[in-house]
Amino acid sequence: MSAGAIDADAPLITEAETRVAVATQRQLIWWRFKKHRLAVVSAAIVLAFYIVAAFADFISYSEPFDTLAARSYIPPQPIHLFDAEGHFHPQVYALKGKRDLRTFKLSYAPDPSDPRDLALFAHGYPYRLFGLFPTYIHLFGVSNGNATDALYLFGTDQLGRDVFSRLVLATRTSLTIGLVSVALSLVLGVLLGGISGLYGGWVDTVIQRVIEILRSIPTIPLWMGLAAAIPTSWSPEQVYFAITIIISLIGWTELARVVRGRFLALREEDFIVAAELAGASRLRIIFKHMVPSFLSHIIAATSLALPAMIISETTLSFLGLGLRPPAISWGVMLQDAQNLETLGLAPWLLIAAVPVIIVILAFNFLGDGLRDAADPYG
Repeated sequence: MSAGAIDADAPLITEAETRVAVATQRQLIWWRFKKHRLAVVSAAIVLAFYIVAAFADFISYSEPFDTLAARSYIPPQPIHLFDAEGHFHPQVYALKGKRDLRTFKLSYAPDPSDPRDLALFAHGYPYRLFGLFPTYIHLFGVSNGNATDALYLFGTDQLGRDVFSRLVLATRTSLTIGLVSVALSLVLGVLLGGISGLYGGWVDTVIQRVIEILRSIPTIPLWMGLAAAIPTSWSPEQVYFAITIIISLIGWTELARVVRGRFLALREEDFIVAAELAGASRLRIIFKHMVPSFLSHIIAATSLALPAMIISETTLSFLGLGLRPPAISWGVMLQDAQNLETLGLAPWLLIAAVPVIIVILAFNFLGDGLRDAADPYG
């Protein structure tokens, strides 16, 4: 056989090509997403944060609202993995108070003569798991004593509250606000963008002018104006609901523009015309025929919108315009680290900025991976 001859026994279509040809769109997206290693790692990080948010009370070991001013600004307590005999025995040292005779200020220092053993599934303050099941079991804690006497993994704040337990509870608040806000923005964006692209005419003109007005207003003054309208007498739950609505009303415009552009391209397709001739309503055409055709793009846009929502809540709360104490969020916790004097006394209060950075980066990398995977044939 010559070098340029074609092997007659060689298959015209390889097995890999056949596998791609018969694969569904979901399979194609998943195969391409798995190749984006950074996006896969980011997805695992995001999932871990939402697991922490779901089991926040179980993971926290100390009552996040308990205050004791005498124990303010206790530095983070180290965990000693081995005992004096060299055996693996995780423990912390109990804190011993000592009063300065010159300033009469009470300070606490670890007492090596009073070790406290750490244990998994330890008893602690009572709570309701998922708000339903009463229990007092926590992921870890002190087995021979009270956690508030020894265990301060991230130290304490000005009021003597445990920073680690508050940070875990803040994770739940900040992540759920972002998730609920994106869900509401998704509904508004798809509905209004779909109506704008499908109906056209004066309906399209009105919706687009509203979008342009909202996008032309500077973000910070808009937040300040809307947040200032929230009465100071409202409960944390009412403020939480109001902040979620505010962020949603601002965040739907970009998705609506994307959906409108896609609908303008799709509304002349044969399957849309066939649905109209069959008597399908406009809402049914939008949600049953049009949206599923580019659902992957909506998922990618949603994953990229989530970090913006989280940043919005954190910024509002940090500026004192969003959630207020006794509510706990990342922004509320960062309020304690606003001045240099506080940072000089307790630099560990900046730990609340770490999960914000990690989550925002993880969501951005995840969004990039989903956006690339949304076009499996690209």
